[in-house]
Amino acid sequence: MSKKRRAVQQPPVHAPAARSQPAPGAALFQQALIAHQAGRLDEAEALYRRTLAQAPRNFDAVNNLAVVLKAKGRIDEAIACYRTILSHKPQSPHVYNNMSCAYAERDQLAEALEAAQIAVRQKPDYAEGYFNLGNILRRLNRLDEAIAAYRQALVHKADFAAPWSNLGEIFKTRNQLAEAIQCYANAIRLGPGLVEAYNNLGEVFKEQGKHREAREIFARALGMAKRHPVLHSNLVFLLNYDPDIDPATVFKAHREWATVNAAPVSPAAPVHANPRDPSRRLKIGYVSPDLCGHSVSYFLEPVLEHHDRSRFAIHAYSVGKIVDQATERMRGQVDVWREASLLSDEALAAQIRADGIDILVDLAGHTANGRLTTFARRPAPVQVTWIGYPNTTGMTEIDYRFVDAVTDPPGLADQLHSEKLWRLPDGFLCYRPPGDSPEVAPLPALRNGHVTFGSFNNLAKLKEPVVRTWAEILDRVPGSRLLLKSKQLADGETRQRIQAAFAAAGIAADRLDLRAALASTRNHLDLYGEVDLGLDPFPYNGTTTTCESLWMGVPVVTLLGTTHVGRVGASLALRTGLGHLVAPDLAAYRDTAVTLARDLAGLAELRAGLRERVRTSPLCDAGRFTGHVEAAYREMWRQWCEGTAATTVLDRMTVPA
Repeated sequence: MSKKRRAVQQPPVHAPAARSQPAPGAALFQQALIAHQAGRLDEAEALYRRTLAQAPRNFDAVNNLAVVLKAKGRIDEAIACYRTILSHKPQSPHVYNNMSCAYAERDQLAEALEAAQIAVRQKPDYAEGYFNLGNILRRLNRLDEAIAAYRQALVHKADFAAPWSNLGEIFKTRNQLAEAIQCYANAIRLGPGLVEAYNNLGEVFKEQGKHREAREIFARALGMAKRHPVLHSNLVFLLNYDPDIDPATVFKAHREWATVNAAPVSPAAPVHANPRDPSRRLKIGYVSPDLCGHSVSYFLEPVLEHHDRSRFAIHAYSVGKIVDQATERMRGQVDVWREASLLSDEALAAQIRADGIDILVDLAGHTANGRLTTFARRPAPVQVTWIGYPNTTGMTEIDYRFVDAVTDPPGLADQLHSEKLWRLPDGFLCYRPPGDSPEVAPLPALRNGHVTFGSFNNLAKLKEPVVRTWAEILDRVPGSRLLLKSKQLADGETRQRIQAAFAAAGIAADRLDLRAALASTRNHLDLYGEVDLGLDPFPYNGTTTTCESLWMGVPVVTLLGTTHVGRVGASLALRTGLGHLVAPDLAAYRDTAVTLARDLAGLAELRAGLRERVRTSPLCDAGRFTGHVEAAYREMWRQWCEGTAATTVLDRMTVPA
């Protein structure tokens, strides 16, 4: 998943107008301004309060005090300051705008919207007010109104870069990628230092499969930002897609991320007060932005449901914004649920320490809205990463990573991780199929008269070697077609680029069936009824898409890669008794797909029994899998209690920065 950070309109700091005679408290106010602008917030707060003791109606000082309080996370106090000003000066559009920002910080979007609307009513040419209004409307998913607000901001301030960047985000959300790119280009032209615009442009290039362009954009932005964890995570995440970058280089890039972003906030000698009792009930904390109807929940929810709550107290720290039915189910499967999206990394780490978490589990890694910089603060004595990210975090502050012996065979894999690899015996994940899954459809080739290959993976995985290989398979199976489904295919330019790539490999556009995202999970699963045989991309395999495909009766041919991202398909196939679908090289990959496609009777028979095979396999045995996870937690804890935790490769070697 991609990572992004929205641009936010920050409240302005006010300086007083020139006066012929110094006003009461003027000298103190100037000292406060200097401290504030230098970032010395505690000093600034004290000086603003001393100013107000001498001049209670110095509303510039009240406004600036509110700005300081908001920056320190004391939102209620900031709002009270703004209300004080408005009680004396109701015609204050800038104050309404600032108050709107404070409400938005608290996710009080109705109040934020009302304040922003008053601000632009009071000042119809208020560009910053319209920009803030657009931000709030975007968060409320009122996207057409948000577009109108951003455009109004640009009418009143033609050189305003930030609205262009946020317009790009809306078009990206709608998969209008060409329009998004143009918006980001405008933002960069008007605001060459607007790092968020570069970040978002790089994400669009990644989703289009333009990895070289994305790397160049991310690197350029990092050259300006120096330390920007989100942007830097996007760059290292991107490297997983590229077959031309060797694993050692990818590992080094992850270590560089940790050196720049984790090490500065990591305690030199963390102290934990957790009782060192190896047999007591343990507190397990899961941290994720995806505790909702997201792929991660398909693999986490069965574990939450089967945890032995007499031996483990389960805490969930939700750092995402989406709340849905899956969220509510998971909320009922844990002992403590914390809504933590509004907490800073430091505040979240403090909450985790206060909760006494023994083992803290990251479920996002370098993906969207992850909190690795919370883990860098070492809030728990044992820290683990699992399922959300297909590679090392690069951080020594995370002790373990759950994998299996297929995805990460002993040897080279250990040398490419900052964490100790903990290989679970029946695979590194457990799949929970959607409860309303449609029945498996009959083999579509029997009614269509031709074979349909398919892949529902993100288009970022379709590099040139994948296109060329799939084209060769199509060429060897006369009349066959390829059905691709991805959200990016809603974009006309992206569809044309995919058609051109296959045309260059000898496959005409009429043999491609290109589908965009569908309205519901049910419709998405129904689409597997139009696919005879799945093709796994490489070097970055599917995970959720492969599980769904197998569940819907569609076998998936996969290439055995050299690193985790390229071996997940093999792990899933072997755990469901489908080892014959795992190809050791490209020639075998092509031959396997062609051989299966030519045997429709065999393919139909395999399809008819595939769901039951998956249902009864270790892949869906939640009780057994959770037992393995709990045994791992218990052993990790025992080692910490005894001070005998196994060393990682980084303890035994020097890794270049």
